[in-house]
Amino acid sequence: MNFKSVEDVKQRLESVNYISSKEIATIVFLAEATSKPLLVEGPAGVGKTELSKAVAKTLGRKMIRLQCYEGLDEAKALYEWEYAKQLLYTQIVKEKIRDVVSDAHSLPEAVDKIAEQEDAFFSDRFIQTRPLLQAIESKDPVVLLIDEVDKSDPEFEAFLLEILSDFQVSIPELGTRKAVSIPFVVLTSNNYRDMSDALKRRCLYLYIDYPDRELETRIVKLKIPGIEERLVNKLVDTITKIRELDLKKKPSISETLDWARSLMVLQVDDISTEVIQDTLNVICKYRSDTDLVRQSITSLIAS
Repeated sequence: MNFKSVEDVKQRLESVNYISSKEIATIVFLAEATSKPLLVEGPAGVGKTELSKAVAKTLGRKMIRLQCYEGLDEAKALYEWEYAKQLLYTQIVKEKIRDVVSDAHSLPEAVDKIAEQEDAFFSDRFIQTRPLLQAIESKDPVVLLIDEVDKSDPEFEAFLLEILSDFQVSIPELGTRKAVSIPFVVLTSNNYRDMSDALKRRCLYLYIDYPDRELETRIVKLKIPGIEERLVNKLVDTITKIRELDLKKKPSISETLDWARSLMVLQVDDISTEVIQDTLNVICKYRSDTDLVRQSITSLIAS
């Protein structure tokens, strides 16, 4: 189910309700064809995560998601040893351990005999796999989403380099694990901090901005079936004007869709001063933004 062309990417993404530009379709096609990770940056809510989900659907792959945050470390992203389980097994088989060391004549000899059995205690049965290791060990190709990588610490970003370069990870007790099948890797960033040059070198790059008027109109019509043409046009025009204000957080396509759904629920068929006042909290997420939009309502509804 690999992509055959850029046009094939566009059509298949649209078939799962993701409308893409030619730029997006091109970079997705190249990322899949070259097995390169894709770093997607842009404001929150413009469809970066949704793109990953859409790609997984069109390729018929499972999506494995790693949500990044400050303080995320290897244990939470790669694997954890189940020490309690190891201890339980040790208690259960302690009679066997005595048999193993029964003929040892010294403590060092006993330790050597136990060491010969270490594979029984350091094995996959005691590992709790996390998203990165799950993606690498999956027999079937998957889409690996490393979401909001900019929120992780620089040390974790450095840890990712081995995975993104060679699609392998090193587990001290078990050795190197190479990918059974190369995952389609998507990293998303909201520009919380700059990504390192080393990370960017390993990825293809895509910036998704707020959609233009035509694209946003198409998205609303696709996501909100039955919405009237006139309402869509006025809604998108109003959102476009709101984005021109000096807001702390400009409304993204996700807010546009939330607003459209809200207007449908309220059975509103036109955008007026009163409608904006009543539903402004759907669009704006900060008090200062709400106040600024209220001050500009007259210009927002002007034809």
